[in-house]
Amino acid sequence: MPAASAPQVAGATGGGDTLPHADMAARSARAEPVNEARVLVVDDERDITALVAYHLARAGYRVSTAASGPAALAAIVAEPPDLVVLDLMLPGRSGYEVLAEIRGREETRQLGVIVLTARREEPDRLKGLAGGADDYLTKPFSPDELVLRVGAVLRRLQAPGAAAGPVLKAGALAIHRAAHEVTVDGAPVELTPLEYRLLLLLVERRGRVQSRPQLLESVWASQPDIQTRTVDMHVQRLRAKLGAAGDQIETVRGFGYRFRAAGPERDREAPAPRGGD
Repeated sequence: MPAASAPQVAGATGGGDTLPHADMAARSARAEPVNEARVLVVDDERDITALVAYHLARAGYRVSTAASGPAALAAIVAEPPDLVVLDLMLPGRSGYEVLAEIRGREETRQLGVIVLTARREEPDRLKGLAGGADDYLTKPFSPDELVLRVGAVLRRLQAPGAAAGPVLKAGALAIHRAAHEVTVDGAPVELTPLEYRLLLLLVERRGRVQSRPQLLESVWASQPDIQTRTVDMHVQRLRAKLGAAGDQIETVRGFGYRFRAAGPERDREAPAPRGGD
């Protein structure tokens, strides 16, 4: 039986919350599943959605679609995906708002998110990455490259220590969730409850830039008398207590902090995030 041909992308405009021909394209392209990962494609341009769904389904992913911000959030609640391919310019609620909702909910904050958008300017890219996107790809794009990026993000999220569990590991660092204890190379590290929460959040969101306001909201519960400088002081103390493991907490100039995976020694100060790999 001949393989289904990829949908051709023209200058179609989107609308509505259902994309029947995108789902049909995904079903016609789907081969034997190579994994059980679910991907939600959110875009109001029907031809773009059909193209993305086709290539992801052909790669073996289970694909669903949504064409607006509210429809995307409803789909995530109804059947949480493993990863969301998210446009920024959506009807109802913007992609930025959808991303903020995803990262703000305990049950969805670990989902992978790749922004796929026509907004190419650096401030947009930085805003998307600082808001919690795992990757940022601009239109026009290569469908094959998008499929590779989806796989890369999913592998990173599924790597040892990335998934929730009783012990969260990152190199020599281990966070024992049940006991609320931290060790480095097996040696216990004495942290205050606030320092523990700060470290746990950074490690859980490894690779993602966390702005100071985000950290204040998540760790300090946005107490009105707390200033952003407080975050810097606590990060400094946390690094000192962790020793060499503290080098994994990077400063992203002008934005906040990011916890990176264990690797070669590098300066604690990192450049501002850039789109792509």
